[in-house]
Formats: sequence, C-alpha cells, structure tokens
Amino acid sequence: MKMNRGVLLVMVAAVSLGACAKKKVATATPAPPPPAAQQTPARPATQPTRTASTPAPASTPAPRSNMPDAATRARIEDAYFDYNQHTLRPDAIAALQKDSTELRDILKDYPAYKLTIEGHADERGSAEYNMTLAQARAEVAKTYLVGVGIPSEQLGLISYGKEKPVCTESTEPCWQKNRRIHIVANATHE
Repeated sequence: MKMNRGVLLVMVAAVSLGACAKKKVATATPAPPPPAAQQTPARPATQPTRTASTPAPASTPAPRSNMPDAATRARIEDAYFDYNQHTLRPDAIAALQKDSTELRDILKDYPAYKLTIEGHADERGSAEYNMTLAQARAEVAKTYLVGVGIPSEQLGLISYGKEKPVCTESTEPCWQKNRRIHIVANATHE
C-alpha cells in the first residue's frame, strides 16, 4: 500500500502540475485606444478634395514694397563740407563711397526711383550766396557719384541753401551739421 500511496501521490502531483501548466491566467486586456481627435477641421462639401496627382498651388509671395525700407534709407549718409567750401573732404569722399553701394542697390531694386542730392549750407551769409554754395556742393557730390558708376540720369539736384537746417543753434558744431549734402530716393511718376 505504501507503493500505491507513493504512486497516488506522484499522480496527484502530476495532475496538479499539469493542471497548472494548462491553466490560463486571466490577464486584463488593455482598453482599446480612444479614437484620435481630428486635428484638421472637416472640409466644406464645396471644396474639392486634392488627390496625390494634383500638385499643390505655389504659394504667392507677399507683394514687394515699391519703396526702399527705412533701414535702407537710413544707411545713406550725409557728406559734410568745410565752411565756405564745396570741395569734398576725405570724410565726405568716404561717406559718398559707402553711399554709392547703397544707391546702386536702391536703383537696381527700385528702377522707378530717382535720387535727389540736396545741397545745404549753414546760416551765415546771404540767402543767395548760400543757395549758390549749396548747389555747388550738390554738383560736386553728383560728379563723384557718376564717377563711381551711379547713372547720371537718375541723379537730380536741389539747393536748399540755409532754408532747411538740421540744427538751429548758432555754434560751430551746429553749423557743421548744416554744411552738407543729403541724398533722398523719390519715386518717379512717369
């Protein structure tokens, strides 16, 4: 009987182990993912649907300004002159040389523009004398700019004499600021 008992124990153990191996453990099945939220609004029924063979229309660039921007205009420097003179000083030549690069770019990008060289003088002297001196300053600046490649036909001149000062104090530093040429870009209306 000992043997039967031993066999019985082995059989019970085998059945128990076999039952464990075949027993399926219930595991929690993960919930299905929630439906993805639509990120793009539904198209109206009147809008045609694009197919892969239809190319997307090219994006239209923003319209370009027909005027040089303020930053470009601000890079144009004034050229200054000595008292009672219309000859270019070394600092005036350097300013005009730097300006010539900006002016070429403006004329290339805005061909409908004309550049005006304004001549100015300080308050000393008669109005007639200062008009003539300021005109001579504008002319010498134009001659320089034409010499470095700016088209003469796009350069206009105007003399303001002492009529449009940038500084109104009666001091040498202020007068120096007024003895100048100033270049502006103007649209032509042809």
